[in-house]
Amino acid sequence: MLGGLILIFLLFVVFVPIVEFSDPLGTAILDCEGRLLGAATASDGQWRFGAPEEIPGKFRHALLEFEDHRFDSHPGIDPLAMARALFQDLKAGAIVSGGSTITMQTVRLSRHGRPRTLREKAVECLLALRLELSHSKNEILRTYAGYAPFGGNIVGLEAAAWRYFGRSARDLSWAESATLAVLPNAPALIHPGRRPEALLRRRNALLNRLHQRNLLDEVALELAQAEPLPGPPRPLPRLAPHLLDRARREIPGGGIVTTTLDLETQRRLSAILTRHHRTLKENSIDHLAALVAHTDSGKVLAYVGNVGRLGDQGAQVDIITAPRSSGSILKPFLFATMLSDAEILPEELVPDIPTRIGGFAPRNFDRHFSGAVPASVALSRSLNVPAVRMLRSHGIARFADLLRSLGLTTLFRPADDYGLSLILGGAEVTLWEMTALYAGLGRTAIGSRAQEEQ
Repeated sequence: MLGGLILIFLLFVVFVPIVEFSDPLGTAILDCEGRLLGAATASDGQWRFGAPEEIPGKFRHALLEFEDHRFDSHPGIDPLAMARALFQDLKAGAIVSGGSTITMQTVRLSRHGRPRTLREKAVECLLALRLELSHSKNEILRTYAGYAPFGGNIVGLEAAAWRYFGRSARDLSWAESATLAVLPNAPALIHPGRRPEALLRRRNALLNRLHQRNLLDEVALELAQAEPLPGPPRPLPRLAPHLLDRARREIPGGGIVTTTLDLETQRRLSAILTRHHRTLKENSIDHLAALVAHTDSGKVLAYVGNVGRLGDQGAQVDIITAPRSSGSILKPFLFATMLSDAEILPEELVPDIPTRIGGFAPRNFDRHFSGAVPASVALSRSLNVPAVRMLRSHGIARFADLLRSLGLTTLFRPADDYGLSLILGGAEVTLWEMTALYAGLGRTAIGSRAQEEQ
């Protein structure tokens, strides 16, 4: 007898399929504190970001009270709820209650609106039992919260919280959590902004039940029921559109991406660039970008890939990742490596004189020469002639190898192809990689200074 039961159980586990979701996901990017920077819909036009990492306590209590208060104890189906639903259906002469558990509803969501028949209900029961065997209660609840409909093209708890309330589900009040708990039950009937009286009635009834379970006291209940309902879905922020586009390219599966950015720093940097852009446009400079990184940790705090509205010509180009001429920004690395290798001293005089090497005759920006200048002064003034002579002394291939070892991936040609112009903009680099290089240079300088002070 026992062996037969074990065999039936094993056959059940092997042959009943695991519930899976293949719905495409949109992409949302958050700052380091979990605040929304921007989001994009999935390929099917739905605001859907998948299962959240955790279910906020208020929403969990509200959802289980409204949908399935025996969720934590039943095996996926609730015989008592199904018997009650059957009695109600027979009494009404139609299907008015399904008796479905959250596990069964999760199964139904994965099967994309199959007709509500007795056969389909039986299939849902089998798949719900299988789902309970393969997933924890928390995983099932997270999956339900990630794929439940919340009206229109809004799918999932986090998308609903951002679209209706402008913040993450973890920051919602009791009233807001109760609102979202009742929405999946009939999203078309009680969509915010369309049928406010139906939504208000269900929300307040749920709040009363939560009060009866001592989750809200009298004052909290009164305040919660006095809160207004949300209006129509609100637009989401677009504080880092180029980073959002980059996340969509690099993470094609979508989902919620937490970044190291700081929302306030991002806003300030965007405002600064917008202000400077007005002046620079007068000089035919149409595009600019900026990246802010913490020197010690290397974490990126702000990311503005370009300025202007995304509809403007070229504004969609992410200049942070687009290769550009290196100009003079490689000079500090040549100076640092020669200093480290004892090839030069900071106050050593270097010639800044008319120079011709083969067919190459470098000139300074101001077209003047200073004779002999200390190496540190040549660097601070970004003099071209001393830099070219220093690179010739150090070795082009040697310097190119150093840059590659530091993380430059755009130096893909042989060193001789760049020649001595490597130090004057002959190479292409990205702002992303150069920021990382300069952060490393800054850490080295800070470390050296700390050793000197000890």
